[in-house]
This record gives sequence, C-alpha cells and structure tokens, in this order.
Amino acid sequence: MPFGEIQKKVNLNSWKKFQITFLSSWIIMKRYQICTKTIMDTSDPNIIFDENGISDYYHNFHKVIKPNWQNGESGMKQLLLMADKIKKQGKGKEFDCILGLSGGLDSSYAVYVAKEIMGLRPLVFHVDAGWNTQQAVGNIEKLIDGLGLDLYTEVINWEEMKDLQVAFLKSQIPDQDLPQDYAFFSGLYKFARKNKIKYILTGSNISTECCREPEEWGGYAGIDTTLTYDIHKKFGTRPLKTFPLVDILSYKLYYKYIYGMQVFKPLDLLPYIKEDAEKLLEERFGWEKFQHKHHESRFTRFYEDYWLPRKFGFEKRRAHFSSLILTGQMTRDEALERIAKPEMDEQFLRQEFEYVANKLDLTVAELEAIFQGENKTYRDYKNKKKIIALGAKAMRVMGLEKRLFR
Repeated sequence: MPFGEIQKKVNLNSWKKFQITFLSSWIIMKRYQICTKTIMDTSDPNIIFDENGISDYYHNFHKVIKPNWQNGESGMKQLLLMADKIKKQGKGKEFDCILGLSGGLDSSYAVYVAKEIMGLRPLVFHVDAGWNTQQAVGNIEKLIDGLGLDLYTEVINWEEMKDLQVAFLKSQIPDQDLPQDYAFFSGLYKFARKNKIKYILTGSNISTECCREPEEWGGYAGIDTTLTYDIHKKFGTRPLKTFPLVDILSYKLYYKYIYGMQVFKPLDLLPYIKEDAEKLLEERFGWEKFQHKHHESRFTRFYEDYWLPRKFGFEKRRAHFSSLILTGQMTRDEALERIAKPEMDEQFLRQEFEYVANKLDLTVAELEAIFQGENKTYRDYKNKKKIIALGAKAMRVMGLEKRLFR
C-alpha cells in the first residue's frame, strides 16, 4: 500500500507519528500469540499465557467454571425446584415470568425449556429495534404458535434508534451493538417492573458463552447511561424521548432489592448442546438455524462480520468458537479452519454495507468515511466503567460470576 494511503487510513499528521505507529504495530505482530488449547489470542491485550502457551481462558474454565457447573442430575433438580418456586409466586397471575426472545438459538431454546421442561407460563417479550432478519421473525412466530404462548412486541421509535446508532458510529468506539443491546434489555426490565413480573428468564449460558468477549472487542459490560448520554450529546441530533434506558445500577440494585426482581438462567442447569438444541427446534417447530451466533439481527451480523474485524481487528468468533471448544462441541482445528475465512462472502458484505448506510440515512460515502475514521474507545467519553468493574470484581469474589471480565 502506498505511504499516502497508509497515512490517510490511520490519520497521521507527521512522519514521526508514522514511525511510532509502524514500530508499535511491528512489536505487536512480533509478540503475537494464540492459545494452544482455544483460539483466543493477543487481540485481547490482557490475555495471559502459561509456559506451555495455554491461556487463562482455558485455565479459568477448568479451574473455576467447570467444577461449579451443575448441568446434570443435580442441576435438573435445581431447575425443577426453581420452577416450583416461580409457579408458587406466580399463582393467580396471568404470567409467572417473562423471557426475552430474539429468534436466535439461545433465547429460543430457553423459551422451550421454560414451557416444556419447567412447566411455566412465560410472557414472551420481543423488542423490535428495526434490524430483525426475516428468518428471526419466522422463528419467533413458529415458536410462539408451536408452544401456544403469548408474545408481546415492543417496537422502538426508529428515528431515535437510528439517531443513537449513528451517534455511536461517529463516536468511533468498537462497542457498536450497545444501542441494540440497551434497547433489548432496558425494554424488558421496564416492562417487567411495570407489570410486576418478578422473574426474568434469559438464554445466557455457560455452554456457548463461557469464554466472554473482552471489553476491547466491544464487550462492554452492563448498561452505562453515562456513556450513552455523553456520546449522544456529542453526536446525536434529536432527543431520546422514548428510547428505553435502565442503568446498570438501577437493575442490579434498585430493581433487584427494592422490586425483588430476579434474573434466572435455566440453560445452565441442564445439558445444552448447540447442535442438539438446533435439531430439536427444527424438528418440533420448523425453526431455522443461523449460520452463526447473533445472525438474527441484520445489524449485529454486519457489525460482527464486517465492521469490527475490518476496522478494529477484533473477531468475536474467537470467543464464540473457544466457548464451544472448551465445552467439547467443536475441535480447535475446526475453529481454526472456520476463523480463517469470513462467515459471509465479499459481495454479500458489500451489499450489507450499502443496506446499513441506506437504512441509517447515510450515503455509502458517509459510512465509509466513518469506517476510515480514527478509532477510539469508551475511555474517550464519560463513563462509569470503574463502578461497573468494581461490581464485576465483587461478583467474581462472591462466586456469582465465574467468567473472566476485562
């Protein structure tokens, strides 16, 4: 690549800056290392390797997560005991719990478990943020009809959603899926509180998510309204009058201890094998599996398959595949072969780039200019990361969170 193009891409102002940047990149490349058991690598700058090249992700799973993971007979007993407790507290009410459904595998299987195994009466809650794939919509309809459940859909104001997403893109941080995630979870929490539903069930699980994505990859933990409002103040153009935002301190403290709301993860207490779950849902309901995790959202698919790896060099698939390696659902060789190429072909990705630009009322050139802009992180904006990190550390100490948080 000609020097002029390199200079433009990384926004250098002087030859000295170029030398420093080039030298730093060279050092990083020289020190590149990948775990010999998983495929997590030094794109996580905080990863730690032992003398055998095995990462702390592997050791954390085998020393902390696996010994405390009760997904056999004892787990099933706990699952059914919790089911009885939820039923008892929900007696006389129209619904005894609420469960968010995206149409993806984890939430779909969690709905199945709640109804068919736990015998609950869940209100299925879906947030439409404007990016559903037709496959996701079809999966939701098939599951709801097949299980005879009630579905409540909250549609986010598209003008506000669009404005916040464009603001985040202009902020240049890796965490581009936060607006969607915040809408999903905040909408669910607010609805549960308003309707006095105490139990929130989630598809979050150890089996496919034991290897958590580091924050450098856009894995910002929790709903941080300080970060959101600062980014929107700098780059937004319209007020967020109806956009749902429930700060992490509210749902971790106020909602839990004042309103008595409890989050429960049923998939951690029974055998949950990705391929088996896909097969069951396909055979029972005509549910269609996705090519990869999070592909139920068109924006998330674009963000994880194109924006994040090409702009920042981060592959969330490393964490996704490493989780499956650690839980015995994928070999390391299979993961290495899969990670070596994109999930989607180049023509499809370019079409998606144009689609995203048009949907956000940007020209392709405007979105390309943002893509080529100088990368930043949440540290360039006001945030409450220190408080969140303190809370995450406390949860680790108390044994409430066993995955690595960083």
